[in-house]
Amino acid sequence: DVSSDIDELAATPVAVVCSGAKSILDLPATLELLESRRVPVVGYGTDELPAFYSTSSGLQIGHRVDDPQAAATAIAAHRSISGAGGMLIVQPPPADLALPATDVERWLADAMRDANVHGVVGGAVTPHLLAQLARASDGRTLRVNIGLIVANARLAGRIASVLT
Repeated sequence: DVSSDIDELAATPVAVVCSGAKSILDLPATLELLESRRVPVVGYGTDELPAFYSTSSGLQIGHRVDDPQAAATAIAAHRSISGAGGMLIVQPPPADLALPATDVERWLADAMRDANVHGVVGGAVTPHLLAQLARASDGRTLRVNIGLIVANARLAGRIASVLT
């Protein structure tokens, strides 16, 4: 449940480095929920919420940093606020792996139709959609996902190394 995950993040003084919300989610609603729970979304080298597999979601975010020191400064400033919880540092997927948003949207719509036709519900929906995306993209979504893991871990390490 996205709402309970966001509630937990909002209450925990942690910074999470990620590539935006999964493209299978309602991105505008997810961004609105984060904002309503006082979870700042800070773009790393971007003014827009990345769409996980794609660099662009079309959703503007209000905060941007362009280097690890600026990200660490933003984290420290946020932590200095009494009662502050978590924050997200979002970065686009690596450019050489990013997929066109229109392709991902088309594959996702097809995967959702397939899930409906086959009666896939509840906790089985996400694995079904991800498998369908991997199949439709000839494995490119899996390669992006691996690239995201590496890029996000690298950025988190770079930020942590300058965080005071």
